[in-house]
Amino acid sequence: MPMFKLNNDLLIELGLDALPTDEKNKMLNHIYDTLEMRVGVRLANQMSDAQLDEFEGFIDKNDQDGALKWLETNFPNYKDVVADELDKLKAEIKQLAPQILANSPPVNSAAPLPPPPQPSV
Repeated sequence: MPMFKLNNDLLIELGLDALPTDEKNKMLNHIYDTLEMRVGVRLANQMSDAQLDEFEGFIDKNDQDGALKWLETNFPNYKDVVADELDKLKAEIKQLAPQILANSPPVNSAAPLPPPPQPSV
């Protein structure tokens, strides 16, 4: 069970609920990837070489359950790191929300684009 949900409620909180659906999905994926990277870097900086090797073994095998159990055992505060990094990321995105919205296509741009001009033969 996740500690937080990356969904439309989060985008509403960040002021990005006006994004088109496709852009919302891209933003949620970006948030997830960025959060995963930041948490990983912070935790890796606290790990010994042996711990890092052990943890990477779970990642290399794509064993998420094993990785989570390992984190809970070796870094019981990892959820605090996740929450801290999520709060930082949310603050950054809230500041950028007007820019993000300005650079996104309008919501009603779902109409297909006209075909590009064809070269004359």
